[in-house]
Amino acid sequence: MSRLKLGVLLSGRGSNLRVLIAAANDPAYPAKIVSVISDRPEAPGLAYARTARLPAVAIPHRDRVFFAAEVAGLLREHRVELVCLAGFMRILDAAFVESWRDRMVNIHPSLLPAFPGLHPQRQALAAGVRFTGCTVHFVRPEVDAGPIIAQAIVATRPDDDEASLSARILRIEHRLYPLTVRLIAEGRVRVVAHKVEIDGWQAPKISALNPREPRRMPSARVVGVGL
Repeated sequence: MSRLKLGVLLSGRGSNLRVLIAAANDPAYPAKIVSVISDRPEAPGLAYARTARLPAVAIPHRDRVFFAAEVAGLLREHRVELVCLAGFMRILDAAFVESWRDRMVNIHPSLLPAFPGLHPQRQALAAGVRFTGCTVHFVRPEVDAGPIIAQAIVATRPDDDEASLSARILRIEHRLYPLTVRLIAEGRVRVVAHKVEIDGWQAPKISALNPREPRRMPSARVVGVGL
């Protein structure tokens, strides 16, 4: 089986890189990581990639055009077929993004198009939404735009702060990203008229309320008393 070659771009701890590595360690998974690139030499995710014996390189971000040219060269060298942004915190050069049109994906911790940009969890709490989540989408030059491939939902809670909500969203990101990459690697994903079609896709038969309906109190039991 020919496995899709992945290049991963990251800026921080690389938690989504770790789950992609774990998925790719299964020989039956239809993709493998062949290149990891960070704009920050001190990024923990870069160190983790090296411990996993993956080609891992830091490219200082002097300007977008220089960075894009260096990244493009590395991706060509490793014959990357799909670029995965995993906590990559830079805005990429528009020409570079267009050169990878429908071959570059990103995961964002909100239900896009709601709450793009920085601190989406904080935005969600400030807006008082009852549900938020994460989105995997194809990348476009506009920030956090592009055809949506997959989403997962998380309910907000009355006692949530940004840290607690972020942690719950991250756990579901770790399920959604490997699943989405698998669908792409299997050739089941295509963009038609700016929307994503997935072969064999079915919507889950779920619905949810937040807040939930209160449980019905049991009917009072009438006890007869002899007088």
